[in-house]
Amino acid sequence: GGKQAFLHARERRVKGYIMGISRDSLHKRRNTGGKQKPWRKKRKYELGRQPANTKLAASHAKDKKDAEGKLHKVTTGDVRLVRCRGGNMKYRALRLDHGNFSWGSENVTRKTRIMDVTYNASNNELVRTKTLVKSAVVQIDAAPFRAWYQQHYGKKIGIKVKNGEKVESEDIDEKRSNAVAKKLKERNAKHAVAENIDQQFVTGRLYALVTSRPGQCGRCDGYVLEGKELDFYLKKMQKKKSKAAAE
Repeated sequence: GGKQAFLHARERRVKGYIMGISRDSLHKRRNTGGKQKPWRKKRKYELGRQPANTKLAASHAKDKKDAEGKLHKVTTGDVRLVRCRGGNMKYRALRLDHGNFSWGSENVTRKTRIMDVTYNASNNELVRTKTLVKSAVVQIDAAPFRAWYQQHYGKKIGIKVKNGEKVESEDIDEKRSNAVAKKLKERNAKHAVAENIDQQFVTGRLYALVTSRPGQCGRCDGYVLEGKELDFYLKKMQKKKSKAAAE
């Protein structure tokens, strides 16, 4: 009876005890395979925290005035402050749906909405659960870049093609001064957008790579995928899609 009572008490203690996350190497084996006996307790500076697992979602909507003074509902993310060693702060994003993305070849950056998580080299589960991490491939809203392109080059981008021909003209009919017309002509000379980027503008979404760490800095920023890097990820995504279809 006494032994049984002792075992029950021990079981209760174990159940109530939650293991801390530690980043120490005392418990690990050496390269030679030798084990080190734990000669000291855990230290505060060796602690680890739970992963942020930042989700692609809007937290709540707040009212924001536009240029004309009208109120609009704007969605915001959910970012928590974490006090760290030395009084430093980390910004733990739990939910985000916007970020600053740059279009490298055009040297332009815009704040835009993140629409979807499409690929992650480390884990497919992070795609299924729409988790935002560094190096994740996401789809972003192309509207801010389309608006900039039309204003900067004076012509449309992402026009639908039917039977090998564009449905509408690239040119925008509007009055321009000779100086502006000359400037646009110079900009458009020897300038062309890559075909795989133009096709994405037709769909209204662009593939981009996340370069910030949402769980550390509270932001989800990155750049638009282009060139060989875009081809590489498109190939990977197509391979994954065909593999899923075969199953």
